[in-house]
Amino acid sequence: MRPGRTWLATTTLLLTLTHTEMRRGQQQQQYSQHDRLHSQHDQPHPEQHDHQYSQHANIKHHHRHRHRPTEAPLDFDGTFESVFDLAGYGDGYNGYDVDKSWRMANDQQKHPHWPIKREAVIEGDLVLGGLMMVHERSEERTCGPVMPQGGVQALETMLFTLDIVNRRGLVPGVRLGAHVLDDCDRDTYGLEMAVDFIKGSISNIDDAEYACNATAMRKVISGVVGAASSVTSVQVANLLRLFKIPQVSFFSTSPELSNKARFEYFTRTIPSDLHQVRAMVEIVKQFGWSYVSIIYEESSYGIKAFEELEAQLARSGICIAVKEKLVKDSGVADERAYDDLVHRLLTKPRARGAIIFGSDQEVAGVMRAVERNDATAAFSWVGSDGWSARALVSDGNERAVEGTISVQPQAHDVVGFKEYFLSLNVNNNKRNPWFVEFWEAQFGCRYPGSARTPYNGALPACSGTERLTADNTEFERQLQFVADAVMAFAYAIRDMHAAVCGGRPGLCDAMRPASGAELLRYLRKVNFTGLSGDEFQFDANGDGPARYNILHFKQVSRGVYRWVQVGQYRDGELQLDMDEIQFKWGSRRPPESVCSAECELGQAKQYVEGESCCWHCFNCTQYEIRSPEVETACTVCARGTLPDATRTHCRPIPELYLRPDSAWAIGAMSFSAVGILLTAFVCGVWVRHAGTPVVRASGRELSGVLLAGILMCHLVTFALVLRPTDLLCAVQRFGTGFCFTVVYAALLTKTNRIARIFNAGKRSAKKPALISPTSQLAICASLVSIQVLIVVVWLVVSPARALHHHPTREDNMLVCDSYVDASYMIAFFYPILLIVVCTVYAVLTRKIPEAFNESKHIGFTMYTTCVIWLAFVPLYFGTASHVPLRVTSMAVTISLSASVTLACLFAPKLYIILIRPERNVRQSMMPVRYSCRPPPAPLPHRDKPPSADKETQTDPAEFSKLTNGQTIRTPAADEPDRRRDTRTEERVRRANVITRNGSEDNAAAHAKHKVEAL
Repeated sequence: MRPGRTWLATTTLLLTLTHTEMRRGQQQQQYSQHDRLHSQHDQPHPEQHDHQYSQHANIKHHHRHRHRPTEAPLDFDGTFESVFDLAGYGDGYNGYDVDKSWRMANDQQKHPHWPIKREAVIEGDLVLGGLMMVHERSEERTCGPVMPQGGVQALETMLFTLDIVNRRGLVPGVRLGAHVLDDCDRDTYGLEMAVDFIKGSISNIDDAEYACNATAMRKVISGVVGAASSVTSVQVANLLRLFKIPQVSFFSTSPELSNKARFEYFTRTIPSDLHQVRAMVEIVKQFGWSYVSIIYEESSYGIKAFEELEAQLARSGICIAVKEKLVKDSGVADERAYDDLVHRLLTKPRARGAIIFGSDQEVAGVMRAVERNDATAAFSWVGSDGWSARALVSDGNERAVEGTISVQPQAHDVVGFKEYFLSLNVNNNKRNPWFVEFWEAQFGCRYPGSARTPYNGALPACSGTERLTADNTEFERQLQFVADAVMAFAYAIRDMHAAVCGGRPGLCDAMRPASGAELLRYLRKVNFTGLSGDEFQFDANGDGPARYNILHFKQVSRGVYRWVQVGQYRDGELQLDMDEIQFKWGSRRPPESVCSAECELGQAKQYVEGESCCWHCFNCTQYEIRSPEVETACTVCARGTLPDATRTHCRPIPELYLRPDSAWAIGAMSFSAVGILLTAFVCGVWVRHAGTPVVRASGRELSGVLLAGILMCHLVTFALVLRPTDLLCAVQRFGTGFCFTVVYAALLTKTNRIARIFNAGKRSAKKPALISPTSQLAICASLVSIQVLIVVVWLVVSPARALHHHPTREDNMLVCDSYVDASYMIAFFYPILLIVVCTVYAVLTRKIPEAFNESKHIGFTMYTTCVIWLAFVPLYFGTASHVPLRVTSMAVTISLSASVTLACLFAPKLYIILIRPERNVRQSMMPVRYSCRPPPAPLPHRDKPPSADKETQTDPAEFSKLTNGQTIRTPAADEPDRRRDTRTEERVRRANVITRNGSEDNAAAHAKHKVEAL
């Protein structure tokens, strides 16, 4: 702080102190005058007494740290005599010979000078200040009635702990004293009282010394214990920080005070509400609540906790239904305010869980309103330590409070304090100037000679037999934090004394006075076992350890209610015994507190505008599931999958393909197997009778090629019925077109050869070109190579692969890609072209002589093939959704085409070879059908040279025999017959060229039968 500002601050404080001293002196003079003038009127009229006592006897405090005793007093094994001697107690309570120092002036009827400023002082080498809320706050006056538990008991705990520290000699040769003031639970009044703590500490500013009021010796306050209220602690901490006076609070829990940038010299033995808020959020999560209401006190205690609570709930996905403030000191307000609050809570009936962060007096008003509005079954409460286990809240409101789960800082009894406190009375406790007020409030009587207060004027006189007992005394359960605050200062002073004074008894010059900054440094490092038996040390923020008990208010038996411990919260971990929790009698299950029930499986959410926890549910469509990433949307299942029964996952559809063990596949394979056997049989016959005229006349080489193609057609069926793979799809793509190409290339070569021979015979007797077996094989190979080239290029450009095909949403067919896009037509295009050309040739050669009737068989084969494939095309495309039928139809069609070719071309030849072997001769291959008349008379014999073609030469002597079922005769002698026969002979000479066997005959022979004219 700069010198100018230092002087300004000092001057302001001095003026404040002077004003305070002057007012205090004036008040004391006025009190003396009132005492002289009204001493004879200090006893009220009996009727007035009865009326006023009925008003004040049952007054209960509203401090948020009041508890009901749940345990018997602990046995204290120490001796109190030594403690009493150190405190200067008398021999006991022997009547009403009261010292004059206790007699104070009575207030006037309106008590204009209330409160009377008092202080509890214990002399010591080092003095600790104390700021207690001995009195409650009040709307009508600066101070309300005395507060027994959180006020007087907290003060006595501080004094008791100092006695223990001094008796033990914790700081060698140093006695700790106290200077305790009352803040009446008001921040402004508490700040005014705290000015006394800095009167002796002005010299601490910037380490400079200023002589102030040198005539009065003032002790320097080494540290301050208090205040209890967070609001007061904030004000006092700002003041003490300027004078570098450490402060340790025992009840202030506001998270704001953990900010060491603002409150550098503030520490506390109680944990921050930040941990309490986290514990409450964990409880809400444990119950499965997602929609809760919050009621919070409009003070630093409630507002800061609410801000943190709101953030923690949002991070946990929990929504706030209703946010309501409780105005501080609203306990004296009209009950309609509480009724309106309950009505607003009831507007959200699905928010059954409610968090209340407030003090006991305000929460008691809420519970009474719940009872009045018959809403005891509508809510389940989660409470803060401000009203946890408070009789003021639960007494008379048991049905409304039942089921409450509350959080309370974990504290144990201070060992020996109960016995110490129960042994106190007005006569032996003169160091506590407020003890007479406590005595009067405790027993509802006025102590003789006590000062007039706004609360004792109508009380009867005490009888002198009053005693504090365990039955009539209710103890604050969190007094451990008061004792820990005093012990923390004691251990810090001990450590500082050991370091600065070298352990020598008594104070050294370096600690006259003790440096506040140095003491704060030692204070933050203390680690000790307190009077309650718990280990204690401050955390990084200067707060007490985060240890909480989880209390539950329930019926232990019918109509008997009690607060019981059901868990604890330590180090961020909640331990809750759900078996011990009973929200209502006979109901252990937590009530449901959600805005909207979770959607059923397969439903998505549609949020209500402005509500993050309220939604409507809608069903996903037939092929949708709820999106696993976004709960407000449905996701369409991919092709090949369908929603499962719960509509939460898409399950794969089983693959559909023609399985070898299916009836369709067995039928197709059986048909192909028969075709293979027949083809093998024909091949065997052809090999065995290779030298016979029938086999030689049909062309052995092309017949072999034809049989190979037929066999491949039957084998393709087995490739079609297996499970599709990429390799198998390539085999299918190549094989289906190739086998047909081989068959129809051979047939085309045959028909083309026959057509060329007869066409050439019409023009001349010269043999056509390329009719030799080698030429025929070369032509056939050329035709097949075109198909091979097409398929190879196709495989390179678009490799075959097996894929899943989904013609409908419910289909998952494993097929080759060629099935999907009809690209099989690429493989079939060329074979179809060959079929068409073959069919054309079959039509053109249909009228050739019967000796060449193989062309007619080829024609019939082609006609049948066309019919088969014309029937297959609509069947194939019409069964796109039925894979087994589709594949079976293709396999059967291929095998059927091969079987038709085998039957039409080879069955007639097999008939001659196996059944009519006598017709398997050269003559039967070329019958003569020149005339239908009987043979003429034998012609005169002429010597003529034999024909050059011995094989095809027909002996005239045989003309009269039946050949091929017909009679051959010579023409008649008449001239018309001769001319007709001459023309017939000429036509036969030109056309009838004998086809040579492929392995033996190398030239074509003309069938010449010259008939000489008669």
